[in-house]
Amino acid sequence: MSEQFLAPAVLPDEDELELSLRPRSLDEFVGQERVKEQLGISLEATRARGEALDHVLLVGPPGLGKTSLAYIVREELGVGIRCVAGPALERKGDMAAILTAMEPRDVLFIDEIHRLSRAVEEILYPALEDFRLDIIVGQGPAARTLTLDVPPFTLIGATTRTGLLTTPLRDRFGMTFRLDYYAPEELGIIVRRSARILGVEISDDAADRISERSRGTPRVANRILRRVRDVAQVRHQGVVTTEVAAEALELLEVDGMGLEKTDRDLLRAIVERFDGGPVGLSTLAVALGEEPDTIEDVYEPYLLQLGFIQRTPRGRIVTKLGSAHVGATQTERALF
Repeated sequence: MSEQFLAPAVLPDEDELELSLRPRSLDEFVGQERVKEQLGISLEATRARGEALDHVLLVGPPGLGKTSLAYIVREELGVGIRCVAGPALERKGDMAAILTAMEPRDVLFIDEIHRLSRAVEEILYPALEDFRLDIIVGQGPAARTLTLDVPPFTLIGATTRTGLLTTPLRDRFGMTFRLDYYAPEELGIIVRRSARILGVEISDDAADRISERSRGTPRVANRILRRVRDVAQVRHQGVVTTEVAAEALELLEVDGMGLEKTDRDLLRAIVERFDGGPVGLSTLAVALGEEPDTIEDVYEPYLLQLGFIQRTPRGRIVTKLGSAHVGATQTERALF
């Protein structure tokens, strides 16, 4: 079948390091204080009642901890978890096989849930509300409906684009949490924790330098930390000092605002090729050789947060702040 069942003990080797850096409890989870408070109350009440947790929808840009929170729910409740990406569920039978194999109170985590097919989504409706599956057997006049009971479970859906969720599916989530970008101080705590797990000696100034350029995103912070660790190991004595961090960040082409080469190319394309905009998303995607969804979901959110670009009915435009930053990165290498 198309689905993948992933549990912490049987993950592929390439995912072991990423999971090792994930927090295992709400107490270890840094940031998102309001989300943690609300989720913690629900988890405590659920444990006391011995019920399945209400369905949870996690919304936010990539890398903010949606998957980590799903695993934390699993750890806090002491239940099993099944993980699958929305696009991988192609047929109704895929979803039926997953649901019927689950144990009571288990967690089903669907990443990119906004990309579920309509057929799979419709089979979820009765499962989410009444914990049953309605399966049509046969065709034409001989068709009949077979009803299967499924154990009470918790669906945790993660999405970067809430607007693409259908209203019937969105309304079946009892809790919706929106994850925000992290402050540099919070990312500094995450970088220091990850460094301890990885066995990397890092100075406070170096951790702060990394956190300031991590785009408010823990995943980016951990990725940069691993690359800085490589530079420290190969070119120095393995200790990450401020100078080593600065050298690695220059090698990675991450500037003082956390923008990478592709981000600056996007800004520069709008400024130099399209006179600052407005330019349509599809035209911009062709100019950059990227997919429109990649630009919209990966690059634009942080640029919008910084106020470097604006989305208008006529297309994307670069603001004065964005133009100034492009000019600065071209003339002032001291940003690194």
